[in-house]
Amino acid sequence: MSFAMIVELLIVLAALYVGSRYGSLALGAISGIGLAILVFGFGLQPGTPPTDVIYIIIAAVTCAGTLQASGGMDWMIQIAEKMLRKHPEHITFLGPLVTFFLTVLVGTGHVVYTIMPIICDIALKKNIRPERPCGVASVASQVGITCSPIAAAVVAFVTISNANGYMVSIPQVLMVTIPSCVIGLMCASLASYKRGKDLDKDPEFIKRKSDPEQYAYMYGNTATTLDKQITPQAKASVFIFLGSLLIIVAFAFLQMFHVSDGRTVAQAVNLPKMNICIQIIMLMAAACNIMFCKASPKKAVAGAVWQSGMVAVVAIYGIAWLADTYFGNYMEEMKQMLSGIVTSYPWSIAFVFFLVSVLINSQGAVVVAMLPLAYELGIAGPVLLGVLPSVYGYFFIPNYPSDIATVNFDRSGTTVIGKYLLNHSFMMPGLISVIVATVVGYLITNVIFAGYFAGFVQ
Repeated sequence: MSFAMIVELLIVLAALYVGSRYGSLALGAISGIGLAILVFGFGLQPGTPPTDVIYIIIAAVTCAGTLQASGGMDWMIQIAEKMLRKHPEHITFLGPLVTFFLTVLVGTGHVVYTIMPIICDIALKKNIRPERPCGVASVASQVGITCSPIAAAVVAFVTISNANGYMVSIPQVLMVTIPSCVIGLMCASLASYKRGKDLDKDPEFIKRKSDPEQYAYMYGNTATTLDKQITPQAKASVFIFLGSLLIIVAFAFLQMFHVSDGRTVAQAVNLPKMNICIQIIMLMAAACNIMFCKASPKKAVAGAVWQSGMVAVVAIYGIAWLADTYFGNYMEEMKQMLSGIVTSYPWSIAFVFFLVSVLINSQGAVVVAMLPLAYELGIAGPVLLGVLPSVYGYFFIPNYPSDIATVNFDRSGTTVIGKYLLNHSFMMPGLISVIVATVVGYLITNVIFAGYFAGFVQ
């Protein structure tokens, strides 16, 4: 590894670190500074921005934003809240499942901001330590990203894999990620079931409870969405949204099956590539929400879902372009350095995915930036599919908005970021969930159903 290569790598890492300190748009924007230094200062050839993934994110968040603007997301949250309040004693298991599947449906973990206060409230009123469900539920809201058919991480994995000869489809990815991630989350929930002291035995909580002001703050209000009026248009927007997801999955299935001449069914009927199909369907669904479900465009772009999605676009744009520029110029050197490790232990790429995610706070950006390098190193597609859950590592340093929001939503004060930063409420459930999901995913694709998932190489 040459001196220039080390210096340039430090510039890349510095750009990612500084961007993560500022957060939000800064991740992508400050990556532009690193890119400028590499290109104009060191003369590296600029890489290629991940335009296909960016277009899909824009289409998906536009659709999800109109769903939120029409009130459809409120109806989905209401349905989830009714189930949680019907079984409050199981909140440590049901809460994470709710946040997980909401993310799977909507494609972004930021939907957690609506349901998390309800999870905290149910746990507190049931005298269950809120840290138990809240820590796992926040993690679950991000774990669901690799299980969503419209999430950037999944679409990017399929697009990049297909370009490298591993012809996997979205349904096949979900066949691995959904069961592995659910098993990981349930293990994390089980580990959290008796986590910490019960509220009636926690001296700090008892002290807060004895203060009349603190007692009123904790128990005086009830977080709920059940009092919101749901219009017929809001319900219709949910059906439009779910229908669009079903169409996307149906088109993806057509990419899996072959006709007699060796072509896929999608090729036989002259369907465009899957990334184009997703964009068309999502934009069409967004238009239907605007035209028929009273989804105000102004309200849609002002909503949390659309804004967080656009932040993700800028982050992926800058981060992935910066990474592609660096690794693209040093691909041969990377192969020489890492070929021995990945040849003997190809699953070790999971550690690289995880560490990069700790830095850049975006699973989609990790996939776009690191997956091409993994394929260039000769790692097989089934291995990469199996370890896909490892692209979530940004719970490790608790600076992600959903984690910070969860701490604030927990009125009991049991969900915390510790004195030493890393001793926080999300570390244990995050590590258990990701490790178990990655191991299970690897077993599915490389041991239990190895023959099936190895059969997609072109």
